[in-house]
Amino acid sequence: MVSRPGRASKPGSTLLAVDAGNTNTVFGIWRGEELADSYRLKTDPERTSDEYGALLLSLLGRRGLAADAIDGVVISSVVPPLHQTLLRLSRDYFGRKPLFVEPGVRTGMPIRYDNPTEVGADRIVNALAARELYGAPVVVVDFGTATTFDVVNAQGEYAGGIIAPGVLIAAEALFAHASRLYRVDVQAPDRLVGKNTATAMQAGIYYGYVGLVDGILERLRAEMPDLREVVATGGQAELIAEGSKHIGRVEPLLTLIGLRRIHELNRGA
Repeated sequence: MVSRPGRASKPGSTLLAVDAGNTNTVFGIWRGEELADSYRLKTDPERTSDEYGALLLSLLGRRGLAADAIDGVVISSVVPPLHQTLLRLSRDYFGRKPLFVEPGVRTGMPIRYDNPTEVGADRIVNALAARELYGAPVVVVDFGTATTFDVVNAQGEYAGGIIAPGVLIAAEALFAHASRLYRVDVQAPDRLVGKNTATAMQAGIYYGYVGLVDGILERLRAEMPDLREVVATGGQAELIAEGSKHIGRVEPLLTLIGLRRIHELNRGA
């Protein structure tokens, strides 16, 4: 269980927070300020609301929770085809109109982007959560399908970001375009210099990607000498953070923390 500081939720309230990413969809159950549980399902735009509902109700049942225990639903999604599916899931299974993180929703964070609508909802949610936990300025590195670097400036504003191919996407490109190379697990090898093709590839993928991440973070630190923290989240966060010189914190469920905060900011709006 994870408990995070922040403005108090309604006593006894139970919130379903949904983070729909390109690869995985994470469901979190907040009971007041405590993250009681979380579930990670593979994102499948072809899956129906009934399929998601059946899976989710089964998982909730293990915690002794019924559908009518959910007082609110908040959703961050970067997969447009899932919008209607998640809307029906919330309405039909929990009897709640969900709060989608989209333009017009209160975040308490000014967005200094040429076109704010281009910024993925998860990036704003992560930036807000990192600012709440560690102050500003702060940088979030999200290791998902893409790896994103999101910057909150000293004024607490979303200042912009950097987008790079995710480590799994980069590895897949290598496997797909080199006919004599094959798929290997993305992991830190025992030594830098590989003694066979598999360990040589693992060294190149892992240390090459750590080098990409640290190279960008080194430049960011030079531009932001008062940077308070670099926070990593996402599926590969712990793996890459182990080899990084600049990542100070790993928060696997950072997006769920930010979603709870946004729900509080919009309560009754």
